[in-house]
Amino acid sequence: MKHSRRLQLLSLCPALVLLQGLVWAQADKPASLAGIVRDFQGRPKQGVKISLEEKAGERPRTTVSDSSGEFQFDDVPTGTYVLKGELAEAKATAWVSLAAGESKKVDLKLGKASESASPATGAPDFYDEPQFTVAGVSQGTNSGGHGSDAVLRTTESLAKATTTLGNEGTKSFRELPPETEQSLRAAVDRLPDNFQANYDLGRALADAGRDAEALPLLHKAAKNQPAGVSEPAELHHLLGEIEERSGKPLDAVHDYQRAAELDPSERNIFDWGAELLVHRALEPATEVFTKGAGLFPHSSRMLLGLGVAWYARGNYGQSAMSLIAACDLDPANPVPYLFIGKTLSVQTGLPDGYVAALKRFAELHPDNALANYYYALALKKQRNGSSDAASVAQIEALLTKSVQLDPKLSEGYLQLGILSSEEDDFRDAIEAYQKAINANPQLEEPHYRLAQAYRREGEREKAQEQLTLYEQLSKQSTERADRDRREMQQFVILLRDDDSSRSMPKP
Repeated sequence: MKHSRRLQLLSLCPALVLLQGLVWAQADKPASLAGIVRDFQGRPKQGVKISLEEKAGERPRTTVSDSSGEFQFDDVPTGTYVLKGELAEAKATAWVSLAAGESKKVDLKLGKASESASPATGAPDFYDEPQFTVAGVSQGTNSGGHGSDAVLRTTESLAKATTTLGNEGTKSFRELPPETEQSLRAAVDRLPDNFQANYDLGRALADAGRDAEALPLLHKAAKNQPAGVSEPAELHHLLGEIEERSGKPLDAVHDYQRAAELDPSERNIFDWGAELLVHRALEPATEVFTKGAGLFPHSSRMLLGLGVAWYARGNYGQSAMSLIAACDLDPANPVPYLFIGKTLSVQTGLPDGYVAALKRFAELHPDNALANYYYALALKKQRNGSSDAASVAQIEALLTKSVQLDPKLSEGYLQLGILSSEEDDFRDAIEAYQKAINANPQLEEPHYRLAQAYRREGEREKAQEQLTLYEQLSKQSTERADRDRREMQQFVILLRDDDSSRSMPKP
């Protein structure tokens, strides 16, 4: 690649040096956090212990709300924190992300003391009542979503990825030994209406991947719940898993919700939210993940689910806050950074904090091809077409490293080609685009870019050939996406107002 243009801007003028100094000074400036704590009826509450905790297990900073219910923390370093309020058995929790020099206000609302913990599990109750009801399903459509078709495809990909987060997302089946099955079936034959007999056989069949046989047994177990015995959340969660796999998403979402009502654990609330998200019930998914993030502020995947829900609704600022907070909770975990990178790939803007997050990803995982690629992409968007030679060289080095680490990373070659094209070095660009196509012939954009480069070099026949391939691939990709959207059932949601007479009864 030619470097003549890059060398023209290597010397920074005094004004830029001064500006850089101001940026560094701002980065060192601490943040502040203030707010008001209220009881469950909305009245300011005095004497509430307020704690601010950055990491689980670390000693938090604490204060007490004054006579107006107000509290404040000054000189807070940049980071993501758990904010808690506690008075007797009434509690409130929220997560807060603070940037350098930011002054943020967050109000806390205490739950009722009687509702602060679940008697059965010791876990916090989910309710406040959800402000929605899943009333039915409809066939998916080819429309919907925010932004370009690329953004919509990314949203759909992220929603599917969200459902696989955590150990629960990967289901491995194991063979059911014949003698065990025979014994379990004998118990059902002896006691056909017995809850435990039906549940045990249904569970074993489900673990073996025999969903069609398991489902009627588990439904029968649910119908024959013994009087005076607590309804098992695990049964409803298992039903939700099987019903989703069996193409019955309406039944699945109701069972996931019931599991969360009975046992508002992190897993049950997350899986409920993920089921809503993948079937494009975006407002309800946002509500569930928001509540879940408050109840389980150290859950990275809850924040990721919330970030994807906001992204799908087109609120990229809120999405970025959630995704960055997930990175801050577990900096060594590559998954949150990969979510950020995927959203960045199709966004025109650069959300605050993305460059810093992806820089940390590359520093923590220097041998990860995507870590280098996404950091280069963030720097490229930050550069926004400027010809700063130092930043261009850094981007090129990161992209080159990414394809060295993973020669099948076609997007890395594509971005190298774009860099060359911006320098009017179309021979280098053509070589990079050809490598991108060799790495992934189904990727559309390299064909289009290659056509433009051939045209600039006067090779019109080759340009037309690549343009034809681009149009064919684009058509095929659009048809696949449209087919998948038509096949994906979407939830019909009824949003409720505050009329208590219409609210859903508590379990």
